[in-house]
Amino acid sequence: MTAPLPPSFSGRLRELTSHRATWPLLALAVILVVDGFVAPGFFTIRIVEGRLFGSLIDILYRAVPTALVALGMAVVIGTKGIDLSVGSIIAVVGATIAWRIQEGDPHFVILLTALGVGLLCGLWNGFLVAVLDIQPIIATLILMVSGRGIGLMINLIYGGTNPSFTSPLLQGLSVGSIGLVPTRLIVFAAVFVALWLLIRRTALGLFVEAVGGNAAAADLAGVRSRLIKYSAYLISGLCAGWAGVILTADTHTSDPVSVALYIELDAILAVVIGGGSLAGGRIYLGMTVLGALVIQTLTTSILMSGLPPEYNLLVKAVVVLFVLLLQSNNARNAVLALVRRRKR
Repeated sequence: MTAPLPPSFSGRLRELTSHRATWPLLALAVILVVDGFVAPGFFTIRIVEGRLFGSLIDILYRAVPTALVALGMAVVIGTKGIDLSVGSIIAVVGATIAWRIQEGDPHFVILLTALGVGLLCGLWNGFLVAVLDIQPIIATLILMVSGRGIGLMINLIYGGTNPSFTSPLLQGLSVGSIGLVPTRLIVFAAVFVALWLLIRRTALGLFVEAVGGNAAAADLAGVRSRLIKYSAYLISGLCAGWAGVILTADTHTSDPVSVALYIELDAILAVVIGGGSLAGGRIYLGMTVLGALVIQTLTTSILMSGLPPEYNLLVKAVVVLFVLLLQSNNARNAVLALVRRRKR
């Protein structure tokens, strides 16, 4: 019996380039290296007043809201759905927090209320998608359009247009720290671990991927696809609720017009950069977080470069497009074929 031949270098290279983590990690590394040249102290981490400070810490710190929303988005996309309302859910959550603080509710109760509002919004989206069978992009567009208006109406209940507040509990969760570590990073880690256990250590993850792959076949196999879709939108709403708590407490004001503007697009991009497909059937939580880090690192890099603000979105779009092209097997094969032709 002959021993199997070891894989060749070209085979290993082909296997490496086909792995879904390779290109996002490479893109993140390239952006960080460029940042190191642009800003000499970019990789310096220091302790100021008992807290960690530095550009790398700032990237992790500011990536948390997008990463939270992207985790919920990954689950929804796993069912072959989409949730365009997450930014508006954050706006409604923020307005609710400011409202209930003005009414004098206990702050822990306000935290639970804010998360409950996120769940309620997810319940509404799930009802439209799973029960009424409305296309997800249309169903969630309804709350996307109306949600910020609802937030403004909640603000007007007590006569303010941009109400501010103070809350030691909520602001501690957002801008506080435990030891050297920012509290929001701990909150994110707790949410990530809880969601990972739910998706990978229960049958829910398998059911979500089955429904996203083929809902009709999943129904025939005994999976209640409507209930699974409902669950996905509840998870998305809860993740958006946590992001709303963090963003609202960070600015300690309710601003439904501009808070989390376009965060739904960043969340979708994070899922796609992480190897997810809008065709559904797969959930990559860790890779989704990597995608969120790529987006935030790129955003930070553009701000550090000193480019005029009007160029920021254009540069970001070009870089993201380049990363997605690297992930595409068809694009890479076309480039390799072109190179081979020129060599001949």
